[in-house]
Amino acid sequence: MSTDRNVQPKPGLDAEERSAKIAVTLFPLLVLAGGAIALLTPETFSGFSKAINPLLMVIMFGMGLTLTLPDFALVVRKPLPVLLGVVAQYVIMPLLGLGISMLLQLPPALAAGVILVGCAPGGTASNVVTYLAKGDVALSVTMTSISTLLAPIFTPLLTLWLAGQYLPVDAGSMAMSIVQIVLIPVVLGLVLRVILPGLVAKVLPALPWVSVIAITAVVLIVVAGSAAAIFSAGLLILLAVIMHNAGGIALGYGTAKLFKQPIATRRTMAIEVGMQNSGLASGLAKTYFTPEAALPGAVFSVWHNLSGAFIAAYWRRSSAKNAERDAQAAELASK
Repeated sequence: MSTDRNVQPKPGLDAEERSAKIAVTLFPLLVLAGGAIALLTPETFSGFSKAINPLLMVIMFGMGLTLTLPDFALVVRKPLPVLLGVVAQYVIMPLLGLGISMLLQLPPALAAGVILVGCAPGGTASNVVTYLAKGDVALSVTMTSISTLLAPIFTPLLTLWLAGQYLPVDAGSMAMSIVQIVLIPVVLGLVLRVILPGLVAKVLPALPWVSVIAITAVVLIVVAGSAAAIFSAGLLILLAVIMHNAGGIALGYGTAKLFKQPIATRRTMAIEVGMQNSGLASGLAKTYFTPEAALPGAVFSVWHNLSGAFIAAYWRRSSAKNAERDAQAAELASK
């Protein structure tokens, strides 16, 4: 979803900042409501599984519209943090998914789904969460963009390597699906932004809400198709998702700290690694595995946005307290 840069507030603009806070708060609530409705009336939505991929393409096209060519210039200006973030994304989360699946002894379908979430690119809500957490927004946008563009290569290969022991993986077909669902729409959106910047600027404010609705619809369809599995293994799935998300955040932060990156970069890497494109993972799992395998992605869609909102609020308050303390220290020093 492109709740990212469209609602990214500029410093000092309270109205836009409120808009970003609303987006990052409202999204998980809508997804949670959609999941609840799907559980209560699964028969109403279970027949819409063919709509998942088109919905994902809309989301990725929206993400492409939010990107500009200068977003990729950071790869040259700050190669180390970008490289660290992307490598961590495709190393930490896939291996964490495998480790959690083995630790909890998940059934094959759920294990494959958890691993696939780990092999997905960065989550598209991460940029606004990074802003709210006082992280490096430009770095966040670049990390999300690069990991997304690399997804046709790394997502199927890592899934084949790590999830192939649980369920058969057609890596070639999955790669082609990711090209169609992710790469082509993102590139088309980027090109349209370059060709028609004025027109795109007019529609940018509406894109976050289009994406919110699309992701909610994906979760609703996935949950409706696997309502019985949720009732039988819901707590186990939730535990796996919480461990996966928390582990990604902690290890992402730790990796940046290990390489002596500044606080803003540490926060950015924590968010980028911990937040996944779980909607894409759900769609791929539904297509190439089983409906049950799509459940971890659906639950992750809800949880990582809730946890992202909480951690952003915590880090934002922490930054405010530190700034106040520094100001007081400076005032005392001047006396």
